[in-house]
Amino acid sequence: MDIWSEVTCPWCGLGHHRLERAVERFEHAGVVEVVHHSFPLSSSFPEGRTFSVREALLRQHGVGGSQAESSTRRIEALAAAEGLSPYRVLDNQVGNTDLAHEFLAHASAQGKDREAWDAIFDAYFGRAESVFCLDDLLVLGDRLELDRDGTHRALSDRRYQQQVRDDALRAQRLGATGAPFIVVDGRYGVPGAQDSDTLLDLLRKAWDDTHPVASAVGGDAPVCGPDGCAVPARD
Repeated sequence: MDIWSEVTCPWCGLGHHRLERAVERFEHAGVVEVVHHSFPLSSSFPEGRTFSVREALLRQHGVGGSQAESSTRRIEALAAAEGLSPYRVLDNQVGNTDLAHEFLAHASAQGKDREAWDAIFDAYFGRAESVFCLDDLLVLGDRLELDRDGTHRALSDRRYQQQVRDDALRAQRLGATGAPFIVVDGRYGVPGAQDSDTLLDLLRKAWDDTHPVASAVGGDAPVCGPDGCAVPARD
């Protein structure tokens, strides 16, 4: 299972949480591998600067005042209802997340894919911490017990820049127009932050499609088929 997300997208943080809950409830959770991918949506922001969510909503979408308040507070309330509290959306900062995605790619290469995405969503939405510059990401790497010098070199060299771009292009080829975007079993594309019940149903469908029920009893007992019903032979 693959999920594409943007670090500062509130629906992505919520969708990430809902997917984890769905997998936990799945009867075959032990064989499910969730792989996280990057879908940057803020590359147009200048690097080295941050903006308030209020300012960004107004600049990018023309949304301000009570409309911005109601739309973002609704997401915060949905998150709180699912155990994510605090979940800071409106009173937060946004900025260019390209380097953050490169950090996530580096952490994944060190075997800490889920841990890194958990940590960055918790830092950004749970603590309203900045995750936009090198120093921010080195602190996050320390929490994940990544080698600081290795992380510094990888990010300074922009070692994972092309990988992040290729990740996003792959999602677009699969039909993604935004984030989050989930692909189950390489066949089912799921846009948006679907609720965990919907995701659980999809996991079960994908499992049933690839694991048909085997016959528990052999033999040649009479059956009915497309050509009619078998007539028992006379002794």
